[in-house]
Amino acid sequence: MRILVMGGTRFIGVYLTKLLVAQGHEVVLFNRGKKPAPIEGLKTIVGDRTDADTLKSKLAGESFDAIFDNNGRELSDTQPLVELFGDKVKHFVYVSSAGVYLKADQMPHIEGDAVDPKSRHKGKFETEAYLQAQGVPFTSVRPVYIYGPQNYNPLEAWFFDRIVRGRPVPIPGNGMHLTQLGHVQDLAEAMAAVLGNDTAIGQIYNISGEKAVTFDGLARACAQAAGKDPADLDIVHYDPKAFDFGKAKAFPMRVQHFFTAIDKAQAELGWAPKFDLVTGLKDSFQHDYLATGKAKTEVNFSLDDQILG
Repeated sequence: MRILVMGGTRFIGVYLTKLLVAQGHEVVLFNRGKKPAPIEGLKTIVGDRTDADTLKSKLAGESFDAIFDNNGRELSDTQPLVELFGDKVKHFVYVSSAGVYLKADQMPHIEGDAVDPKSRHKGKFETEAYLQAQGVPFTSVRPVYIYGPQNYNPLEAWFFDRIVRGRPVPIPGNGMHLTQLGHVQDLAEAMAAVLGNDTAIGQIYNISGEKAVTFDGLARACAQAAGKDPADLDIVHYDPKAFDFGKAKAFPMRVQHFFTAIDKAQAELGWAPKFDLVTGLKDSFQHDYLATGKAKTEVNFSLDDQILG
């Protein structure tokens, strides 16, 4: 297939692009040209996707069998792509987010659960609804928290920063909130698995790891991945409502139960996560955190000190 990947030079896009090329597909990237393609020689079309006129002019005359929209946040980001290719592509794969789900008393979230109209990800489910209304042969994936080497969100690194420096790990609440992480390689493989799968057309899939984990359990898993004894970890619980951090984030995850069922993706895509949590965290620690020198860089712990004080 000739495939357009929106982005392709950061995190998800890097893993996905390498996988698609390895599978024999012809991959074309569309991005701002600020980072090199993950594979030398790939055709890259440089442009700003948020400028609809630029996007359309840059892609005019191109044809693709499939499109992976990795970085569309608002409906306005994706609509020009649909206007150009919606009735021409065999498959349009959209990266949404499990963050669209409305907070619920009953967990895990399953596809079809109510979405939150006030979510900061509302542009994601608006885009999903638009793709469906336009009759586009789409599949949407909803990851929970994504981790792994090249992660540019301070997720696993937040824990590693404290663990490798022997600092306490301040965790909001009682540490028993359940959350869920999925390795980026597993996400890329799930995305690639929808190609040529007629069952996936018009469907939404939760994609993440197999198990949920408590905040305390995640801290201990990160310690294990970093070669430390989890029993030696100094976890400090605190009431986040007792502090005013302004716009700063003292903890990298939402303080609530937040995890999904992935049964539908496993059954219909013939996919299953290959990374368990500790193995995936070891991959991130060895091939990103240590490899890029993050263990030796200066870290601002002022919010931690405010909590611990």
